[in-house]
Amino acid sequence: MKRTTLLAVVIGLSGFGVSQAQNVGSSGDEDAIRKVVVAMTEGFNHRDGKAAAQMYEPDARFVTVRGEVMSGQPAIEKGLASILSGRAKNASQRTLDVAVKFLRPDVALVHVTNELSGLVALDGQALPSHQELSLRVFVKEAGAWRVAAFQNTMIRPFNNP
Repeated sequence: MKRTTLLAVVIGLSGFGVSQAQNVGSSGDEDAIRKVVVAMTEGFNHRDGKAAAQMYEPDARFVTVRGEVMSGQPAIEKGLASILSGRAKNASQRTLDVAVKFLRPDVALVHVTNELSGLVALDGQALPSHQELSLRVFVKEAGAWRVAAFQNTMIRPFNNP
């Protein structure tokens, strides 16, 4: 019963946001958000956990493609540093697409499609290049766009049609 109610609320809010979102954000805000996405990618490609996590809110949540959950900017920085020195130490990330949707002047949903190569599995075996789609919730505070939440998903992980 709770799940149905929550779904109805989410659907209702989504419908409300769609009609308002079209005229909310400025091109300057969208450019600023895109610059943050670039900084996140550069931090990853330089294997720099601090640079890859500096844009997160103090209480942000980060969920990796493997379902690892990190809460709070310090934990995200530590977790990313571990990933970047471990399974991603030879990895590179290339951004393929960024779609920004403003829900309010100070809140945006951002879908980012990246191609990753050079990752290794838990057993140390090289993984094939693949694409991942992340949903990032951005909030604007004191004139700066920051990440409040990040959820990552592998696109077609098993090559299903």
